[in-house]
Amino acid sequence: MRIFLLIATNMAILLVASIVMSLLGVNTSTMGGLLVFAAIFGFGGAFLSLAISKWMAKKTMGCEVITTPRDNTERWLVETVARQAEQAGIKMPEVAIYQSEELNAFATGPSKDNALVAVSSGLLYGMSQDEIEGVLAHEVSHVANGDMVTLTLIQGVVNTFVIFAARVVAGIINNFVASNDEEGEGLGMFAYMGVVFVLDMLFGILASMIVAYFSRIREFKADEGAAKLAGKEKMIAALERLRQGPATGAMPAQMSALGINGKKSMSELMMSHPPLEKRIAALRAS
Repeated sequence: MRIFLLIATNMAILLVASIVMSLLGVNTSTMGGLLVFAAIFGFGGAFLSLAISKWMAKKTMGCEVITTPRDNTERWLVETVARQAEQAGIKMPEVAIYQSEELNAFATGPSKDNALVAVSSGLLYGMSQDEIEGVLAHEVSHVANGDMVTLTLIQGVVNTFVIFAARVVAGIINNFVASNDEEGEGLGMFAYMGVVFVLDMLFGILASMIVAYFSRIREFKADEGAAKLAGKEKMIAALERLRQGPATGAMPAQMSALGINGKKSMSELMMSHPPLEKRIAALRAS
């Protein structure tokens, strides 16, 4: 199901972008046309992903939205999010639970007033209420800060850079090969597409580092916001509990950047979340 949803989303993005390009009469053989092409695909994909983010999160994670609380724990969860949302000055987000032993939660949605806050069953039944309050405040702060839209804009910019730069460099390589080829034919279609693919991957790694950097800044800001909504000690207690595990891993890669506890990486440059130790130290120093 997850693979099907990912393929379907990408196909929808390609279809919409192709229709827009046809309507605008974009000619990708010129620099201006190539830039428009890159922007349509770069920003189009990012904003379409944002528009369907709640739906995708529910389907991907199997989220059960709480419409009528089934027990006191769910009632407390909804009431806590409602209170914090009111404090933060945003519309009440949808509240959901997804089944996972990991201690994690995430917030997503196309706008501050159309958001979803979801917690794992492992977090809901494996942490104290004070710790959960800190986690919820962190997610509500993400929504109140407009982080989903901000990261979408950043993703759109870097996507545009990757698409544009890869094709410009590939064109330069193709022209160089053609100038040194007796027949002047250049790379050929398949070789050219292979070069574009490799350059997309290389520039994509750089772009991922940029997005990850802004994501880490976003996490520090959400921790600060959570300290104001729920209290510094509750937020620190939540982060301390997250350090104890169980380790993350159930959340798919496309969703992990949204979680309060991100996936680990060999290099901090590629991490969407700062190490928990740094987040705790930053809160204690504030």
